[in-house]
Amino acid sequence: MASDKQAQAVAKTTRVQLLAPGGLRTTGNRTGQQWDAPNGWAPLQWIAIAGLGRYDRGDLARTIASRWIGTVARTYSETGRMLEKYDVEEQLPGGGGEYALQDGFGWTNGVASAILGRFPDLEPN
Repeated sequence: MASDKQAQAVAKTTRVQLLAPGGLRTTGNRTGQQWDAPNGWAPLQWIAIAGLGRYDRGDLARTIASRWIGTVARTYSETGRMLEKYDVEEQLPGGGGEYALQDGFGWTNGVASAILGRFPDLEPN
C-alpha cells in the first residue's frame, strides 16, 4: 500500500521518464535488449493503468491506455498482427533481444481487451 505522497511520486516519475507517444517504456535504459527502451510490453501497461487507477491517477492511466491502444491498433492495421512487444517511441513493432519478434501474443490480446473494457469510450492516440 502506497501513501498518497508515494503514489504521487510514482505517477510523476511515470509521466516524466516512462511515458512515450505509444505507451510506457519498460525502462529508460537503451541496451538493445528487449526489456529496455524503446520497447513497451502489454502486461506492464496494464499494471501501470490498474495501479494508477487505484490511486486516483485516472487521467494518467487513461493517457497510457489511449497511447498503447493506438500503437497496437496502428500496428495491427498495418501488419494484421498482434505482437509481443512494441516500440512505444516510434509506435512500431518492437525489437531487440535474443529471439525474433513473436506474433499473436495472448497477453497483448488480453490487455487490449481489458483496456477497452475499462475505457469503452477510449479514443486511441
